[in-house]
Amino acid sequence: MSISAAQASCFYQEIILYQQVWGIHDSGGFPAPVNRDGERSMPFWSLQSRAEKVVSTVAAYRGFEVEAIPLAVWRTKWIDGLDRDGILVGLNWSGVRATGYDVQPREVRAGLEASE
Repeated sequence: MSISAAQASCFYQEIILYQQVWGIHDSGGFPAPVNRDGERSMPFWSLQSRAEKVVSTVAAYRGFEVEAIPLAVWRTKWIDGLDRDGILVGLNWSGVRATGYDVQPREVRAGLEASE
């Protein structure tokens, strides 16, 4: 299993366990950078500590604030909005460049249902 696959697996388990998702934002909002395939992806983390680590170690995200989002709100408002806007979901990005799995919102819904 790749590191990204392991991060994705942990993502589903932890958000179900704690019933929340973590995002980051600054005065411009929540980031949705373009990935190497030219698609936008908005990152989310399953634990506060994971999001805080990215903010403290990745230069592009220094100065961002970490925000908890209740799972019930995230799976409806956020996932539906990302799907409508054609933005992928980044799962537990990590490492020096904050990278990982970028998946379609409908895949996130399926992953949640399969993990519950």
